[in-house]
Amino acid sequence: MITFEQLGLDDRLVKATSELGYIHPTPIQEQAIPVLLSGTKDLIGLAQTGTGKTAAFSLPLLSILKEDKKYPQALIVCPTRELCLQIVKEIVGFKKFMKEINVVAVYGGASISLQIRDIKRGVQVIVATPGRLIDLIERKAVNLEKIQYVVLDEADEMLNMGFQDDIEFILNNTPIRESTWLFSATMPPAIRKVSKKYMDNPVEITVGKANTVNTNIDHQYYVTSAQHRYETLKRLIDFNPGIYGIIFTRTKADAQNIAEKLTREGYDIDALHGDLTQPQRDRVMKQFRDRSLQLLIATDVAARGIDVKEITHVINYELPDDVEVYTHRSGRTGRAGSTGICISIIHSRESYRLKQIQKIVQAPFNKMEIPSGKDVCRKQFFYFMDKLLKADVSHGDYESYVPMLEERFADISKEEVLKRVAALEFDRFLQYYENAGDLNVRQGENRADRRDRQMGRERSDHSDRGERGARNGKRDNRDFQGETARLFINIGTKDGFYKASFLQFILDMSDLRKEVLGRIDMKEMNSWVEIDKKAANQMIRSLDGKKFKGRKIRMNDADSGGRR
Repeated sequence: MITFEQLGLDDRLVKATSELGYIHPTPIQEQAIPVLLSGTKDLIGLAQTGTGKTAAFSLPLLSILKEDKKYPQALIVCPTRELCLQIVKEIVGFKKFMKEINVVAVYGGASISLQIRDIKRGVQVIVATPGRLIDLIERKAVNLEKIQYVVLDEADEMLNMGFQDDIEFILNNTPIRESTWLFSATMPPAIRKVSKKYMDNPVEITVGKANTVNTNIDHQYYVTSAQHRYETLKRLIDFNPGIYGIIFTRTKADAQNIAEKLTREGYDIDALHGDLTQPQRDRVMKQFRDRSLQLLIATDVAARGIDVKEITHVINYELPDDVEVYTHRSGRTGRAGSTGICISIIHSRESYRLKQIQKIVQAPFNKMEIPSGKDVCRKQFFYFMDKLLKADVSHGDYESYVPMLEERFADISKEEVLKRVAALEFDRFLQYYENAGDLNVRQGENRADRRDRQMGRERSDHSDRGERGARNGKRDNRDFQGETARLFINIGTKDGFYKASFLQFILDMSDLRKEVLGRIDMKEMNSWVEIDKKAANQMIRSLDGKKFKGRKIRMNDADSGGRR
């Protein structure tokens, strides 16, 4: 196997990597570093998170910088504060024997005056998030006119977060750059567009296939009913007592709600979402990295850029809308050669979406049985026994207590002592799971779901016949107990939907049952949905702002925002 020494790096960098325990480069490092050491070639590097992309661009960058020049020569742009700090931390480790090179992190949520002061002291490398960097440019606090090298790290995530205009603004403000290096886990069309506009015949390196996931990750899924999703999550956590992971939700409200419920039930968990202030985010992340928290529940936006080692599990409380998002979620585990598990909790109507993801990411997905209550208790019991046997008793003066223990338990057998120890540890579990139900959706229930969907299709197909009656105030095939609402959505037949598939789509997205829906009126560009007023807000929350084929869905009350 090739070593870092054979890649042509500066000897001081080889020494630093050796001290850090890096001997052999990863595939992306082995292929990218020789190309980047020239300093004049544009490069696109496609590789999954956790494959060593930071070292792939940092090491050649440090090799070609002019150490005696105390102005910004290289700019690294990344999507989040966490990733920004992580990159700086790695660069500081690599430049241990290159004392003249300075690097500064520039990000929102911290004192801009202190960041300006650090830049003015003289730096060669700036690592920045787009928003704060543009703020500094507009204040004329940073001069990018001498920047020679621009690195766009996690480029797909930056574009997903809406930073395309910011990236183009930054690239336009680096007029003499010699090369642009773009690193990404996936290759959506927006990245291809940026590369064509701002890069000159880039060398393209792909480790694995585009959109595929890390082969070190075991992809599992559990099928349950929509109303049992939370209970399934709790049971899976209990079934994996050594879990150290991230749970992903679609909305910040779900993240906060689930975190509060699990906290009340005694789990070490906290939420990470967009409503938190920067100090609150820092506190949560510190507790998670210190393992004071066993679990972190997060939205996709909040979790971007998080790089925490040894995460054992990623749990998709709900499937994401985009395949790229699934790739990034699962990439939080199985990093740097370790193995991990990515779990998805789905209901039967989501099976087709899971198959789409599986087909695109080209990885096997294993259907698993939701463990029974007895399975959970058994797993917890064995985990406790292992901890008991591995308990370290060498550092305490336990010997002095042994005579007292022997006297106290003289009339009780060893078996009785073990039973009482188990009772103290497992009483809560045994009581909770004593009469626990089966949360799996069985084959018979799947057939019933299919019959329900067939009935839904028949109702949708006949809905045109009832339009005249509906216009006269009569509802077709529907008898709600309460009032109805009429919702507008900017999706129509032009998006490839007919009434049955559109019905199934909005039910899958909202986790609602077909009984809450009334007449569906589809046009080419838009549609109108009649729905039980009590369920209207849930449907709006579930669909409004989501993406379908790269386009943002807009759904609202037809009377307030829809146009006929």
